[in-house]
Amino acid sequence: MEILIVPAVGLLAGTVGGIVGTGSSIILMPVLVLVHGPLQAVPIMAVASLLGNLGRVVAWRREIEWSAAAAFCLTAVPAAVVGVRTLLSVPAGAIESALGLFFLAMIPARRWLALKAIRLSLRQLALLGAPLGFLTGIVVSTGPLSVPLFTAYGLDRGSLLGTEALGSMAVYAAKIATFRGFDALPAAVALQGLLAGGALMAGSFAGRLVVLRLSPAAFRLLIDGLMLVSGVTLLWAAAQRPAGA
Repeated sequence: MEILIVPAVGLLAGTVGGIVGTGSSIILMPVLVLVHGPLQAVPIMAVASLLGNLGRVVAWRREIEWSAAAAFCLTAVPAAVVGVRTLLSVPAGAIESALGLFFLAMIPARRWLALKAIRLSLRQLALLGAPLGFLTGIVVSTGPLSVPLFTAYGLDRGSLLGTEALGSMAVYAAKIATFRGFDALPAAVALQGLLAGGALMAGSFAGRLVVLRLSPAAFRLLIDGLMLVSGVTLLWAAAQRPAGA
């Protein structure tokens, strides 16, 4: 059952991520924790996320905004390395609470930015990449943050999905390299990540078929819905932690 459940949930998670650009980790991570335990689940999810984002990059390669991805990676990649190094010393519950509230706040904020037609420049994209990269090094995923970031730059649908995935792929590669440096990614864990990541990649291509049939308004509504679920989920997870954890 364990052999089947992770690929099955991974396929579903990859499809959701392929549609809205994020959400794969939120769906798959609880299953990985139940099957492999919390210590192994984080590096497994990092490997799986790398492959899942690679799938989206391949699926939307013709619509990627390379300059936007490069500006984001310029600061996000080194910041992710610092985030992994501080992972064990940061109170997880505090991070989850802050991110949960931020996700919920981003729903009206994204709509306000769209209403005011505010657009981020490449320089602003690079400046905001640093805190996002750092947070990605600490938590499993900050996809609900990076998606509205690239949306504010002016990307939508295929260009949004491909560009965000390219930036995230670079960040996860740095995260995996840091795990390797701390001997936190043995061969067995890497193999489990590859198996889960293969399912995420397949889901990315399935999600592409759905995106091509969505209107821009429906696509943005799905992003809002995912941020709502993400925020509530993180706040619930933080509330379940013992005091001081």
